[in-house]
Amino acid sequence: MSEALVAAETPGTGIEPVPGVSGARQFWRRLRAQRAALVAAAVVALLILVALGAPLLTAIEGQDPTTYHPSLIDSARGGVPIGSFGGIGGHHWLGVEPQTGRDLFARLVYGARVSLGVAFAATVIQLLVGVVMGIASALGSGWVDQLLSRITDIFVAMPLMIMALALLAIVPSSFPRPVLVTLVIGFIAWGNIAKIVRAQTLTLKGLDYVSAARLSGWGTWRIARRELLPGLAAPIITYAAILMPVNISIEAALSFLGVGVKPPTPSWGQMLTAADVWYQAAPQYLLLPAGSLFVTVLALTVLGDGVRTALDPRAASRLSIGTGRKREAKAAKGETEAGKSASAVGKAATEAGNGTTEAGKEGSA
Repeated sequence: MSEALVAAETPGTGIEPVPGVSGARQFWRRLRAQRAALVAAAVVALLILVALGAPLLTAIEGQDPTTYHPSLIDSARGGVPIGSFGGIGGHHWLGVEPQTGRDLFARLVYGARVSLGVAFAATVIQLLVGVVMGIASALGSGWVDQLLSRITDIFVAMPLMIMALALLAIVPSSFPRPVLVTLVIGFIAWGNIAKIVRAQTLTLKGLDYVSAARLSGWGTWRIARRELLPGLAAPIITYAAILMPVNISIEAALSFLGVGVKPPTPSWGQMLTAADVWYQAAPQYLLLPAGSLFVTVLALTVLGDGVRTALDPRAASRLSIGTGRKREAKAAKGETEAGKSASAVGKAATEAGNGTTEAGKEGSA
C-alpha cells in the first residue's frame, strides 16, 4: 500500500513528496491539507458516535423510539402534536411524531443506526464480492475471465432499484428488513468494483515483482494475497468511500417507497415516507430526517473525494471550487509575473553587458 500511496506528484498540486516518509504518513499529510475533508471526517465521526450511543442518548432523555404518547397529540386537529414546534420540551428534545406521539429524537438517532449500519454492511459485501470476482477474472484462464466478465456485465447492467423492489416485495415480512435490504444492495451492486479491481489487477500482474513471485513457485492466490492486494488497497479504499453515501441514498429510497425498513423500526427513509403529508402542520417531522440524510450524504461524499485525492494526488479534486480555483489562478498569475520580471532583469543585464563591451572597444581604440 505504501507504493500506491507514495505516488509521483505533478507540479501544481501544492504538495510534494517527502523522501523517507511512509505511505500512511504521506496519506495523512495530504488529507490534512484538505480542510473540507477534515470537516467532513469530523461530521461522519460525530454521526457514528450518535448512532452507536443511541441507547445512552435516549436513556438520558428518558424516551424510546417505539412508545406511543397519545396524550401529546391533538386528535381534534388530526393528530398534530400539542405545543409549539411539535411539542419540543425537556422530556422530548425534538418534539413528537404526529398521530403517534413517538419521541422524534429517539427515532432520529435510532434511524441513524439503521441507515449507517445498512450502508456500511452493504458496502463491505460489495467490496468482498467485487474484489474476489475481479481478481479471479484477471488471474484466471481465458474462459474463466470471459465467464466472470460476462457475469459482471450482467450485474452492472441490472437496474438496482427495480431488482430490489421485486426482491423485497416477495420476501416474507417475517425476515428482518434491515438485514434483507443489506443483502439485496450488497449482492446486486458489486459489478463496478469488480471491473475496477480486474483492470487494476491486469496492470499489476505484469510488473516485475509479481513475475518474480510467480517464477519462485508461489501459487495464484498467494500472489494475490501477498503481492496484488497491497497494490489494490488505494482504489478499493477510494471506491468504498464513494459507495457509502450511495448506499445510504438507496436504503432511504427503498424505505421511502415502502419496501425497505418497516415500522416500528426507525429509519430516515421510512420517517420521510410518513412525513410527506405533515410538511405544513409539523414541518420538523419532515425537515429533521431529510436534513440528516442531506448532511450525512454530503459529508461522506466530501470525505470520499478527499480520500481519493489523498491516495492519488495526481488526480485533482472534483470539489475544487470557489476559493480553491481563485488561489490556483492567483498562483498562476504570480508565476507569470515573476517570469516576466526575470526576463526584464535578464534583458537589462544583457544590455549592460553590451554597453561594457562597447566601452572596452572604444578604450582599446
